[in-house]
Amino acid sequence: MISIFVHFKIVPPGADLLNEINDVFKDGFYGVIFLIILLEAIVYIGFYFPGQFFAVILVVGAKPTALDIVYLTLAMVLAATLGSLLNYELGKASTKHRSEEDQPPSWKQLLLAMIHINSLAFFMFSQGAKGRARKIVYLAGLLNLPYYLLLIAATSLLSEQVMAMAENTILLISLIGVWLCVAIYLDVKKYRQERSE
Repeated sequence: MISIFVHFKIVPPGADLLNEINDVFKDGFYGVIFLIILLEAIVYIGFYFPGQFFAVILVVGAKPTALDIVYLTLAMVLAATLGSLLNYELGKASTKHRSEEDQPPSWKQLLLAMIHINSLAFFMFSQGAKGRARKIVYLAGLLNLPYYLLLIAATSLLSEQVMAMAENTILLISLIGVWLCVAIYLDVKKYRQERSE
């Protein structure tokens, strides 16, 4: 739909929109990035709010310097960590749980959950619901530092390629289609395993 709107000049092209957005948010750029990532990091809100996508597009338009990359990384990590803490506390408040604080966190589960901020949100919610130690939240925050630093650095270095991919409707539909097929396959597989037990 967006491609059609751009083609018929109902909506300006992505580069023009980015320039306008950057002009509007110039003074509060780091705050906007913080808010975008925080909203996506909160369980259930993140499904409806593609914060990382918006953040990547804003970073591309901002053309950050090396110092900007450091500040952007800190803003994103703080937002993701605050989101994880909120999810943990929501999980803790949602259920009467037996304490599993003495049980160490599973590195494999944590690293798998960190693939996307939405999966990390549900992981932290479940950790709170299980009464696990709060240190898992801060551990995830530390692990997010290199992830966001690499994401922002790669995005700023490859900004033209990122914009070309973001504006390629066929590529985006293909990626979403593959993701949807994998998600459906995993859900069906899990459903069959549960029924066989």
